[in-house]
Order: sequence, then C-alpha cells, then structure tokens
Amino acid sequence: MKGSVAEKPKEKVWTYKEYLHNTEEGRYELINGRLERMPAPSVEHQRILLRLYKLLDRSVGEARGEVLVAPVDVVLSQTVVVQPDLVLVLKEREDMVKDRIFGPPDLVVEIVSPNTVRRDTFVKKNLYAEAGVKEYWIVYPEERAIEVWVLKDGKYHLHSVSEGDGRVKSEVLKGLEVEAKEVFGG
Repeated sequence: MKGSVAEKPKEKVWTYKEYLHNTEEGRYELINGRLERMPAPSVEHQRILLRLYKLLDRSVGEARGEVLVAPVDVVLSQTVVVQPDLVLVLKEREDMVKDRIFGPPDLVVEIVSPNTVRRDTFVKKNLYAEAGVKEYWIVYPEERAIEVWVLKDGKYHLHSVSEGDGRVKSEVLKGLEVEAKEVFGG
C-alpha cells in the first residue's frame, strides 16, 4: 500500500569504518549501528571523573594495567563503538590497546547525567554485558551513589552499592575499596 508505515525507509546502519570517517563536529558513539551525538559533560561530571581516575590509577599502577579517560574509542563490534568515562585494561590484556581499544575492557565506568540515564543504565549496560566487560560502575552524581555490577554467566549482578558516605568494592581489582565522599567531594 503506497504511503503506509511499512514503506518508511529504514535508518542508516553505520559501521565502525564509516564511524571513523564521520566528519560531523562533536563527540559521537556508535550504538547498534546508530550514530549518537554525545553532549559535553558538566563541570561537576569532570570533577567526579578526575577524582575517580586518580583513585583507580593509584590502585592499579603500571604493573597491573592502564586506566584511560574519555574520550577514547572502545570498539566492541563493527556496529558498537563507545566512549566510556573511564576504562581499565589489565596488564595481561594490554594487547587490545592500540590507537583505540579493541574488545571489552576489564572495567568500565559511566557517570550518569540527566540526559544519559537511559543510555548508561540500560542500553550501555546491556552492550557491555554482551561484549563481556567484567565490571561496570555506574555513578549517579545527584544521588551521590555508585553501583558496581559484576558479570557472571553473561549477566550483570549487583556486587556493591554506595549511597552518601558508604563505600564500594571492586571484584576485578581485588582489595580496591572506594569511599563515596572521595568521589563526590566533601
């Protein structure tokens, strides 16, 4: 039938190769073949990011791995390229780090902002689980909360959570405990 919804053209499916040649201004991620623009983070987001980076980097050290800060492309498939806020790749898997990271990092951190809640807590969480990211931290600045999700049998399970003045523990980095007040300040 002419003009029906069924005839609506499909949205273009982007590939990693096309993503590399994107000439649009700004930061983008490739989510299941869709090119999605990422807004600039807030100043508070960046403060939290730097505090977390310092805590993780101090704990990891060069001998155990590398912590990288966004923007850095993490290529999970030909149609999924993300730029997590923080990425940890352990030393024994460092061969995946080239000019970009090719494959699932050991630990990924996303700091939620009002316009990324669904993307960070649902869409990316599922993508990270499917790709095999062992540990996923979701940081909620407004709530002063941190969730640590650990991958078991292909699904994330809540490993540790902190609200207010509590602390979270890492499974990937044995012995790492992070106080919420160190992350959020004060």
